[in-house]
Amino acid sequence: MTSGAPRFATDVITFYHPEFWDLGSADAVRDWAAARPRRFWERLTDALAGTEVTGIELTFAPGDIDSVLRAYGTATAFREALAARGLSVVSAFIAGGDAPDWGRGDNLPAIVADAERRARFLAEAGADLLVAGLPMRTTYGTRPPLFVDAAYMSRMADIAHAVGEAVSRHGVRLAFHTESHSTLWYERDIDLFMALTDPRYVWLCPDSCHIALGGGDPVAVARRHAPRIALAHWKDAIRPIDVHLTIDDTVYAQQQPYMTELGNGIVDWPSWAAAMARTPGAGTVLIELDEAADPVAALRAGTAVARAARSASA
Repeated sequence: MTSGAPRFATDVITFYHPEFWDLGSADAVRDWAAARPRRFWERLTDALAGTEVTGIELTFAPGDIDSVLRAYGTATAFREALAARGLSVVSAFIAGGDAPDWGRGDNLPAIVADAERRARFLAEAGADLLVAGLPMRTTYGTRPPLFVDAAYMSRMADIAHAVGEAVSRHGVRLAFHTESHSTLWYERDIDLFMALTDPRYVWLCPDSCHIALGGGDPVAVARRHAPRIALAHWKDAIRPIDVHLTIDDTVYAQQQPYMTELGNGIVDWPSWAAAMARTPGAGTVLIELDEAADPVAALRAGTAVARAARSASA
């Protein structure tokens, strides 16, 4: 646990809105950034100078590890470029299609090798946290059904242990994110997975919004698992998702209407802040704002809400 003022951070996805880039679509942003990776990172990091955010979490393309390497050549060069702006890498998220599928069951060596590659990058970049998620659920009513039961979670725990041990050899911790519609979404999912995994190798990265979207209490989750929270995503929700969404490539867009900026939703921020203060990840407040049209203004507002919540909980 850390006392004093926190470091504010954000996920790179905060900067994915097309309006920020004066482009017409998300595809146009990806294409532009893929063609100009150095300009992408320079504009993004220059924008952070107008906020109190000094830490970044890498995520899926275009703000991923491969983009960094195309832009700067090495993790060390990226670390130095960030340091010149008063910034640093906090973590990297293993996202979606750019990683081996944990649900296959026959590709553990590929999963471990991929995680080790990311861990080596993080260690060189000056960070020590790799964030992962569990596979997505299937749409309700799909046959055959995917049951998230003890047998399923035992398989996931076995993979998590192999990955967590492998990245630990690089000085990196493995933490799991509570993504909506994944097999680590409901409070019960989180409790089961945490019970089946070794706390020396497996950590938690709770997302206050996603837990609330699943009808859960993010504060209760944070309190129960405080000793294992290495990082948390501070994000707000309008209300729980009370319908069965189709789980496909559009599910993230379907979730967007249920999400909102910090302070405009249902998360109890003073209680969340109090719970976070008792975790090993207390020194970092990572504000996640998916695709903000004006990310600088949104991050300023988010840090103000987080600071007020911490003051109210003190």
